Amino acid sequence: MVAFNVRPDIDAAAEKLSASFGAKREIQRLPEVLWEGETVELLATGIYGKGNGLLAMTNQRLVFYFHGVMSQKVEDFPYSRISSVQWAGGMLMGTLTVFASGNKAEIKQVPKDQGKALADALRQKISAAAAPPVAAAPAAAAPAPAAQDVASRLQTLEHLRQQGLVTEEEYTQRRNQILDSL
Repeated sequence: MVAFNVRPDIDAAAEKLSASFGAKREIQRLPEVLWEGETVELLATGIYGKGNGLLAMTNQRLVFYFHGVMSQKVEDFPYSRISSVQWAGGMLMGTLTVFASGNKAEIKQVPKDQGKALADALRQKISAAAAPPVAAAPAAAAPAPAAQDVASRLQTLEHLRQQGLVTEEEYTQRRNQILDSL
């Protein structure tokens, strides 16, 4: 494998490539298309549209980068916009299909080992991006309107006790809490 000496994260991802054929220029120029603070986690080669280029999975997005002699193409897929990922592998190569923002992108001729690893890692990324954020501790309850609320709370508590849904001990404890809130 060729040593690229671009950047530690890019070099580490490039070392895992089974072949970098058709993507050497893209690997060398990848820092030009990355955002500040963005790090590369996985790389794969493939054909998207008319170009044989590089797929870079970063800590923020999936990027397809083609840098030809006459043209250049950069297409990115932020994880929050990717709805699903499909992988179809053949004997040696496969197709990675990314569904994002209602569009479908097919990256073909991806080496089987790179494509499978990328598809699995992408699924983890998009499930993490889709997970609801962890809620902060609930804010302290606003003070309830005094007398009317206390009366209704005591009435509800009494009703629960009569139905046997709270024990006598729980009833006494909660009743005292309600009265203490006055």
